[in-house]
Amino acid sequence: MENTPKAGFSGYQKLVIFLLAVTQFTVILDFMVMSPLGDILMKSLNLKPANFGIAVSAYAFSAGISGLLTAGFADKFDRKKLLLFFYIGFILGTVFCGLAHTYALLVAARIITGLFGGVIGSISMAIITDIFSLQQRGRVMGFIQIGFGASQVLGIPIGVYLADSWGWEAPFWMIAVLSIGIALIIAVKLRPLTQHLLVQTDKSAIKHLLHTVTRADYRIGFTATALLSIGGFMMMPFGSAFAVNNLKLTAQQLPLLFMVSGICALIIMPVIGKLSDRIDKFKIFALLPV
Repeated sequence: MENTPKAGFSGYQKLVIFLLAVTQFTVILDFMVMSPLGDILMKSLNLKPANFGIAVSAYAFSAGISGLLTAGFADKFDRKKLLLFFYIGFILGTVFCGLAHTYALLVAARIITGLFGGVIGSISMAIITDIFSLQQRGRVMGFIQIGFGASQVLGIPIGVYLADSWGWEAPFWMIAVLSIGIALIIAVKLRPLTQHLLVQTDKSAIKHLLHTVTRADYRIGFTATALLSIGGFMMMPFGSAFAVNNLKLTAQQLPLLFMVSGICALIIMPVIGKLSDRIDKFKIFALLPV
């Protein structure tokens, strides 16, 4: 692990933060863009809300399955190679989304995208723990989570504009092209991350996974994270359909709605990250939902 003073980051660490942030930006955008496309998709493919819900949840379910399957062997490989493997799979899944012209093909493409994209966030967190000291990680995660807000401020409005102009497939092509460029930079600039391989104790992936889930504190953390994710994303996919059909917003007003919420996220994420490095992280975690 590279230990640097709390005062600042090295040039390479700044590059890693940037790469992980833009990687998160594309992955989150790929998932988030389904929400503003909801009304367009349901009308273009003649879908009922239940069908659209399946198309959205296909990503989440496949991501969950992929996470469980990957947990046993993720620590057995160079994290750079692991990140590139899953990111390339994510890019291919996004390309398939752009090629899909029927509901069945769209669901299949979302499953493929989720299988690969759903693991990238956890790989990024593992890279953070390898490269940054404990006193730096709150700030780093705050900066990386800026990708969430940036996807709403920049990505979603642009995606909605492209969808209005060239069809609902256009945002997926935009994400795929951007992701290819990011993958090339990762391949060239990111150094191999193999320090964790020197302290491996479990030779079997199954034993490694079992040893992980037998820890009570790990189970509590995993469960809390899962429940927070479920609660946050249960209503999100139908946000645009609700805004258009119930709140009577126009398609031109949707980008502004997402942009405002994204700006709020851009402001609050780095602030919370810095606070978590100065104050007890559990207290921050417990007080924020209140």
